[in-house]
Amino acid sequence: MVRPTGRVLTLLELLQSGGTRTVAELADRLGVQGRTVRRYVDQLIDLDVPVESVRGRYGGYRLAPGYRLPPLMLSDDEALAVLLGLVAGRRAGLMTTQHTASETAAAKIRRVLPKHLARRLDTLLEALAFTDQPGEFDTPDAGILLTIADAVRHRRPVSIRYTDREGLRSERTLHAYGIVAHSGRWYVTGQDPRIGEDRTFRLDRIADARTLPGSFEAPVGPGPAQRVLSGFATAEYRHEVTLRIHGTVAQIRAQLPAGVASLEEHELTSGEDRATERWMRVELRVERLDWLPPALAALNRPFVIERPDELRDLVSALADRLASYARQA
Repeated sequence: MVRPTGRVLTLLELLQSGGTRTVAELADRLGVQGRTVRRYVDQLIDLDVPVESVRGRYGGYRLAPGYRLPPLMLSDDEALAVLLGLVAGRRAGLMTTQHTASETAAAKIRRVLPKHLARRLDTLLEALAFTDQPGEFDTPDAGILLTIADAVRHRRPVSIRYTDREGLRSERTLHAYGIVAHSGRWYVTGQDPRIGEDRTFRLDRIADARTLPGSFEAPVGPGPAQRVLSGFATAEYRHEVTLRIHGTVAQIRAQLPAGVASLEEHELTSGEDRATERWMRVELRVERLDWLPPALAALNRPFVIERPDELRDLVSALADRLASYARQA
């Protein structure tokens, strides 16, 4: 059962979202009668919160323009979502000419966060890497994300309960190198000390994470983001695909990014650069082939399929379908 104090705070949150809220709307959101809404408004006014009454057909209540209420109150999940959004915004180039707006906003948020939460979020941001421009991400459980970030920072082993793509569940120990955002998903990459090999796990498939006693040495060589990309490009999958595509690196990568395909560039001649169109060898390892014909069509570049024959059949079938659609017009 929601206490009256909780409803008063909910009312304040609704008014802080901006605009004028009608009594009927507020009563519906709070689950109370209109006269109770007016009583809650009086309580806010008694607390020196400047709630204004707006008369007329579209009247109701609103906060006075420019009013700011300290302190900022965020749950762990809310603070995590805000700061990750700021990081993504900074990566996307959302900044002013003088200062990075996301950096100053993040600093303001940190100043009003509890110290323990601020430290944990800072730890996460230090452990985080992006492989490309971020889009919309499937955010994993906040507790798991923060626990793994802490393990990355302090080089402590972490135990995870994981469900793989086949639905098989297992408990693993991981020496986590870093957390990587790639193509709309979150990953953790590190070494499985039981087999002495690097592994990459999707964070949304981790059901539980807890740090273990001990420590490990940070590896030398490529960073976490590059390790994830290399792992995707060389992983064993159902189909091995080899293509030759005529185009620039940028044109090919637009449809076949580094996390999907490995690209073998010919040695550049004098005066030639990466923007020069030329034949390049492309290799992929994929579970399914059905998405490749549309991707190749979207390239709008000449290509040759070296293997497998099944991909040639799928490309031919797509070409026939497109031709039939054109004839119907």
